[in-house]
Amino acid sequence: MLALRLARGAHPLVQLRRLLVAAASAGTGFLLLCTLAYAMEHPGAGSVLRLAWCLAPITATVYFAVAVARTDPGTRPRSGLSAVGLGPGRLMMLAAVSTAVACTLGSMVALLFFLHLRGDLSGLPFDGAAAELLAADRPLPLAAALTLLALVPLAASAAGALVLRPRPAKAGGTDGGAEQPGDTDAPASPPSGLPWGVALLAAGLAVETYASRSGGGIRGGFPMPGGADGSPAGVLAGWALTALGLVLAGPGLTYLCGRLLQAVRPGAMRLLAGRVLQEEARRIGRPLGVLCAVASGAFASVVLYAGPRPEVGPLTALGALLVAGCAVLTLATAAVEARQARSHTTDALLRLGAPATMLRGSAALRAGALVAVFGPLTWIVAQLAAVPLGR
Repeated sequence: MLALRLARGAHPLVQLRRLLVAAASAGTGFLLLCTLAYAMEHPGAGSVLRLAWCLAPITATVYFAVAVARTDPGTRPRSGLSAVGLGPGRLMMLAAVSTAVACTLGSMVALLFFLHLRGDLSGLPFDGAAAELLAADRPLPLAAALTLLALVPLAASAAGALVLRPRPAKAGGTDGGAEQPGDTDAPASPPSGLPWGVALLAAGLAVETYASRSGGGIRGGFPMPGGADGSPAGVLAGWALTALGLVLAGPGLTYLCGRLLQAVRPGAMRLLAGRVLQEEARRIGRPLGVLCAVASGAFASVVLYAGPRPEVGPLTALGALLVAGCAVLTLATAAVEARQARSHTTDALLRLGAPATMLRGSAALRAGALVAVFGPLTWIVAQLAAVPLGR
């Protein structure tokens, strides 16, 4: 009940983010139900492979839900809450419950829409419009449908609780050793994932190239839902390694952007922009890496579906839209979280007389540096990943 009261009294922007989480969960749940309908008509290994394709939208939705939970002001520690039993641990549970409620709402919408398109629910427009595609002639296994719909709420709430769990404050902090939930982005030594990210990126491109040469073409046993005949599993494994490499390398590259901004006798604006990027390297570096991976994969998909290859089906398009939309929204949410984290610093600079134009210029420098580094990187990775597919 407390989680529902906090959700009801939240700011409209917070409510909008929760509704976006519910929408992403609804889209992913609908994809899972469509996969179940295909399995009812075509039992066998092909159904399992189609279900494996849903891992990408599931991961993107869970990642977005966790990012929204981190920025929820209703579950942030405040003075006086511990006295009434709402310490960091209890607030973590409230965040997990709020995330589960939003995702469950989306899953229920997906179920209603799926039943409506099958023709099981009447009285609305487009009754049974997709009856043939959704196996309307067969009874729907309710237990299997509910199990699939529970995947996103359970995974999102568990991941949110894991990320927001209370952690001991670092030595020398200003909070006297108190625990802070989800304090995973505190400034430290430069991020250490850049070498591993580069290694995984190179390995992914190598695996993709080898699989495309030895697989005898792009068709070959890993069917995409909604119309595409298939893609070699080795190529998809290469894509996964490449995406993981970009995610791991994102914080390190963001930190290097901050170092570059401070190079060669920096002024106050460049110094401020560089320090802020170094401070927020872990917070915004991972979403930037995810967005780069999605963008490079989108470019490779354009190459894949160009020419005589099969057209993209509706379910493939929905999955791609979910992944891309969640990646963009996660980056925007991380930017909001970063702005909230440095609000005290911004207020202190304004009180000291720093002009607002300097703060806006610092933000523009940060954005320009990130685009200058991640833009060419995304284009290079996309070109290298698309070369084997065009053969």
